[in-house]
Amino acid sequence: MFTTKSGRPIEPRNLARSFARIVAANKLRPIHVHDLRHTPASLLKKLGVAPRDAMEILRHSRILVMMEIYPHGDGESRQDALKKVNGLFE
Repeated sequence: MFTTKSGRPIEPRNLARSFARIVAANKLRPIHVHDLRHTPASLLKKLGVAPRDAMEILRHSRILVMMEIYPHGDGESRQDALKKVNGLFE
């Protein structure tokens, strides 16, 4: 949750406008505030955090929501998975 200097919650539209100004001022590609959730989701997956724990960290109400929205895989995690499967047959 984002707060003002006085500790009150920031109005979502105000946060989005401020974030858009920061993105533009730093010449970053346009992204929405909500898109920032993908980074911690990907990092949690890369760290091997259990999906249920990641769901609670990201404050999703159901694990299915997290699994459908953040199914990002990467080559490194696929290679690790295949090595683990291969290790079962050695």
